[in-house]
Amino acid sequence: MSQPTQAQFGKWRSFFWPVHSFELKKLLPMLLLFFFINFNYTILRDTKDALIVTAPGSGAEAIPFLKVWGVLPFAVLFMIVYSKLSNVLSKPKLFYTMISSFIAFFAIFAWILYPNHDALHPTAWADNLQATLPAGFSGMVAILRNWSYALFYIMAELWGSVAISLLFWGFANDTTRVSESKRFYAMFGLGANLAMLVSGPTIVYFSDIRSKLPVGVDAWGVSLNYMLGAVIVSALLIMGIYHWINKNVLTDARFFDPAEVKKAKKEKPKLSLKESFSYLFKSKYVLCLAVLVIAYGVSIQLVEVTWKGQLKLQYPNPNEYSAFMGYFSTATGFVTILMMLFVGGNVIRKFGWGVGALITPVVLLITGVGFFSFVIFRDSLTGFVAMLGSTPLMLAVIFGMAQNIMSKSAKYSLFDPTKEMAYIPLDQEIKVKGKAAIDVVGARFGKSGGAFINQGLIVALGSLALITPYVAAILFLIIFAWIWAAKSLNKQFVKLTAEKEQHGNSTKETGAKEASVGSGNEEAAMKTALQPGSSS
Repeated sequence: MSQPTQAQFGKWRSFFWPVHSFELKKLLPMLLLFFFINFNYTILRDTKDALIVTAPGSGAEAIPFLKVWGVLPFAVLFMIVYSKLSNVLSKPKLFYTMISSFIAFFAIFAWILYPNHDALHPTAWADNLQATLPAGFSGMVAILRNWSYALFYIMAELWGSVAISLLFWGFANDTTRVSESKRFYAMFGLGANLAMLVSGPTIVYFSDIRSKLPVGVDAWGVSLNYMLGAVIVSALLIMGIYHWINKNVLTDARFFDPAEVKKAKKEKPKLSLKESFSYLFKSKYVLCLAVLVIAYGVSIQLVEVTWKGQLKLQYPNPNEYSAFMGYFSTATGFVTILMMLFVGGNVIRKFGWGVGALITPVVLLITGVGFFSFVIFRDSLTGFVAMLGSTPLMLAVIFGMAQNIMSKSAKYSLFDPTKEMAYIPLDQEIKVKGKAAIDVVGARFGKSGGAFINQGLIVALGSLALITPYVAAILFLIIFAWIWAAKSLNKQFVKLTAEKEQHGNSTKETGAKEASVGSGNEEAAMKTALQPGSSS
């Protein structure tokens, strides 16, 4: 068996680690920056759920109300403040201001709001309000009852939007060359998922601290202090790394040339909501792509609320709930990394775009059938499940966890790549305007659609348990629409790609013929010029 040559070794090395040694000075601090941002995101995401779902008089039914009446208005307000500050502050000062505002809030919550929540929360008033209003408004009452927890939930949600989308990716897009982005951006994604392998065990460790504390101590309060302390330390490291990059990397001409980067950036068209809808319905291709994006967002929202409701029934104690979410985040990071490394690209290369695009909705459909079957038909399955040494509730929690893990890992490894590939065969105008329209409609309706549906059903029927069959039916309808749109888009994608390749080949053939004719004419002219008596 022949040994691999140095050239082959270099080829494999460039495939798995496409970075030059001198580029580590830029890549490693950017990876660390994204690592700590996502480390905080995972801790805050799991902690906010444990806080609001296990709070007194609350549950998972509060989440749709929070997303619609809390997260959405605060996100708009935050974006307005961010835009105003961006006009008066430099980019570094804006970065420090945003991160510092989060540090201040989480410190105030850990050391002032939570320790005094009994005095601050209007429990008696909320009890009277709940007695007056229909049962369907229990989620809204829970937000008012536990207003400081709701505020924490909103700020934790905003960390993902502000720190990841605005601060990190805005910074990366401003300072990364196009040639670097093709190699670095995929590695940023891996770095973010590696953070989950650290933040997950961190959550588990601090959540399990209850057994080590004396009786009468608020174990959840102690766990919160440790976890938010880790978040604050991580945020300080984020500012330190950002400062180091600005001081030592962006002053190095090998890594950053403001003129070059600005020249490479193209301004993205801004479309209003009305213009976006109008543009979507002009093109069946772009409309199908929008259906994929919206369907994913709505499906995830529908499943998560029902699953978290089951999770509270299984783990009513906030420490136990939080520890389980830590295990969930660790598993999600591990599976996502495996899917990104070994599944995503291989599936698309071997089986084509259509199979890659269909895997995510099919995974959601299969795991959804299992999850909702155990939730809806729990009483009928008790005997059968007892033979397996478990309970229907625990199996529902496990199926819901599997659905969330597989859907998130499939999104990063298959859904996102196929979505971006779908833009390639479009002409430049449709590509740019279509993406802008999908970003506007998909972002708004994907994230809010599921919350609106859950909220409407809870108000109409009264509780999360009663709406579960209807949520299941709506989810399956959305997934079937998603599958139909993916199949339709695959046919159009294959056709457009073939036409583009054919056009490219014909252009090459025409160019080759012209070059051949030109060389023939030059050869004849040379022969004429070389004949005796010819003038030069």
